[in-house]
Amino acid sequence: MKKYIKYFRSDFPASIVVFLVALPLCLGIALGSNAPLFSGIIAGIVGGLITGLISKSPLSVTGPAAGLTTIVAAALLTLPNFESFLLAVVLAGIFQVIFGFIKAGVLGDYVPNSVIKGMLAAIGIILILKQMPHLVGFDKDFGGDENFVQADKENTFTELINALSYITPGAAIVGISSLLILILLEQKAIKKNRIIGSIPGPLFAVVLGLIINELFTLQSSELMIQPEHLVGLPLSNNIKGFINLFNSPDLSYINNVNVWKTAITIAIVASLETLLSIEAIDKLDPYKRVTPTNRELKAQGIGNIVSGLIGGLPITSVIVRSSANVNAGAKSKMSTLFHGIFLVISVALFPTFINKIPLAALASILIFTGYKLTNITLIKSFFKKGWDQFIPFISTIVAILFTDLLIGVFIGIGVAMFYLIRSNFRSSLLSVNDNKNHYLLRLRKDVSFLNKPVLKKQLEEIPKDAFLMIDTSKADFIDNDIIDVINDYKEHAPLKNIRVQIKKNEFNPMQYKL
Repeated sequence: MKKYIKYFRSDFPASIVVFLVALPLCLGIALGSNAPLFSGIIAGIVGGLITGLISKSPLSVTGPAAGLTTIVAAALLTLPNFESFLLAVVLAGIFQVIFGFIKAGVLGDYVPNSVIKGMLAAIGIILILKQMPHLVGFDKDFGGDENFVQADKENTFTELINALSYITPGAAIVGISSLLILILLEQKAIKKNRIIGSIPGPLFAVVLGLIINELFTLQSSELMIQPEHLVGLPLSNNIKGFINLFNSPDLSYINNVNVWKTAITIAIVASLETLLSIEAIDKLDPYKRVTPTNRELKAQGIGNIVSGLIGGLPITSVIVRSSANVNAGAKSKMSTLFHGIFLVISVALFPTFINKIPLAALASILIFTGYKLTNITLIKSFFKKGWDQFIPFISTIVAILFTDLLIGVFIGIGVAMFYLIRSNFRSSLLSVNDNKNHYLLRLRKDVSFLNKPVLKKQLEEIPKDAFLMIDTSKADFIDNDIIDVINDYKEHAPLKNIRVQIKKNEFNPMQYKL
């Protein structure tokens, strides 16, 4: 408890930033999923309060994820009603808890660092590109969309082009002004000011946006921003009306096959996104703390059970909110919990006030978050590491940009695996010779059937009347295909007057066949 009190001065301002980022994303993802808007808010609240409380991650923020919008939208078309979908969310949570108990969290450790860093950079670029239309008041696509092909049938780049023809002047003034204030507040001279430096920049941006639009409204100006370009929280006249916005699953659909298919799909995709997000956020953590992944799967599972029981969308650990949390200076999970409390207060007590916030002001916060994620220094550092690190890094960025998060990550992993196998080809076989026609072919580490073409090529290059020493003593594993190639060569080498000697490790049972 002392730790949390100590970090309060960092966590509380950070939670305000996360709240301002989470609010439009919760609503946008619900809208993009064709689900009730309030279901997105419920998911955000549960992610902040329930999962945030159980999770051992100090900086990760949980909520409805853009990566699940397509799955949710398809499920709502397939299933009989929203209540049957909520049952699928509950079942998905139960599956995730099981994943945690069988220690499936270890899968996150197998994602290469180049892919994780590429994923963070890609999310940053996507935030900038996707939020630019919202910055100027073109809100045709929902706010949390991260896919290249959008729900409105456009793609990331055509949406940018279309936005140029549909600029809303008032929203553009608010958005650009908010972005400029965020940039200004990052200057060292201003950050050193004890009063201004202690107030979150995004809060300045939102307040500025509110003031500008209120001035437009008071003057009945044509620049006044219309309701469709403002936050659209569901309204409730009192606490009873607020409670009535919640929903519950219909257990009568427990035998519906599509409910179970949806549950399994959500559980797998949500777990993968969570593991990727956790891995990425741990790398951003300035204290380099490591989140227990199996505990995280259990926490996410319990969160989804609760979210489904009270009418919310499925949840995952989310990179955008989590990275905003890190950039805002959060140091413990109290920031996540506070942001959940802010979501409850905003929809229960102040929805009318919250609905006056221009979406353009919130877009400026997301663009600024994206700018911080897309670090030019990071790109330069991977370039210096060599092609085997740089190509998977760039491939991940490009793949995510033109597909979606999971597909892009799998492509990045595939490219990284190619370079891993290529590196193994080079390091597993070493061939040297001297001026006396003596050759040494050394097998190192693990030599699999994939090395067979290289081995055969090197053996064929041994000239007539040579002496060849094949050293296998340092190899930990030799595939049977490799053993067969060596034995065949040893049998036919006398035809070229090549003397072959094999040095092997007699204590390694795999080398007895040589």
